[in-house]
Amino acid sequence: MSRIIYMNGDLVPEEEATISVFDHGFLYGDGVFEGIRAYDGRIFRLKEHIDRLYESAHCIMLDIPLTPEEMEQAVIDTVNANELSDAYIRLVVSRGKGDLGLNPKNCPGCQIVIIAGKITIFPEERYTEGIEAVTVPTRRNVVGALDPRIKSLNYLNNILAHIEAARAGAREALLLNSEGYVTEGAADNIFVYRRGILWTPPVYVGILEGITREAVMRLAREEGIPVEESPITRHDVYTSDECFVTGTAAEIMPIVEVDGRSIGTGKPGPLTQQLTRRYRELVVEEGAPLS
Repeated sequence: MSRIIYMNGDLVPEEEATISVFDHGFLYGDGVFEGIRAYDGRIFRLKEHIDRLYESAHCIMLDIPLTPEEMEQAVIDTVNANELSDAYIRLVVSRGKGDLGLNPKNCPGCQIVIIAGKITIFPEERYTEGIEAVTVPTRRNVVGALDPRIKSLNYLNNILAHIEAARAGAREALLLNSEGYVTEGAADNIFVYRRGILWTPPVYVGILEGITREAVMRLAREEGIPVEESPITRHDVYTSDECFVTGTAAEIMPIVEVDGRSIGTGKPGPLTQQLTRRYRELVVEEGAPLS
């Protein structure tokens, strides 16, 4: 069955969903995007994802002709057009068609694309057994150069980290910033549970301000777990009782080994399991209805 794609206000079969080779998203990675999930007929934290999209667009001076409310409806319409109850949604806004030069003023209008498809769930054993991570040579983008809070189409930093982790035989990467502090994974935020406190790096060290990250911090506090946003080192990760990464696709993924060192017991810990249960309850409790 052909998927239906949203293209600048039209819902078209995927065979007709094409963009110009002169689109600056293709030529230069000039644009922004969001990954969003729908669970059981509800889109989880749609408003928060749309707000972040518009913040990213504002930072790169990319004007989006739709209001945030119109964009939310476009996402809902796309999921409904594909008759999906559970879905992964990719929302992309590029600078649009221009020429071979860098000047964005030569792009008369942005390109909006929304793709909704069936979600490919990670194997359950990754959640029950955990995964391994390694510190990779590639450093996180410097905040003063390209702020990681901008979820841009230029994801080469993350892709290189993913490649390096895979070549080392690990499923997740840990990226350090230029000062040697742990920032995040290849596409996920990181948490460590150490000495009774749940720690996660603050935004200023160079991380994406994750939607799932915020949800997990809120859930932890509701469960009476102290949460601190503070710079962490690899030593903090190695000596933690538990470690996990969070993201829209991964949800809460336990890390049981980092750089050859076992984390805690070498198995997903009780706090990680507790937060995973609460998160899976949350995603079906909250969200924008599709009907």
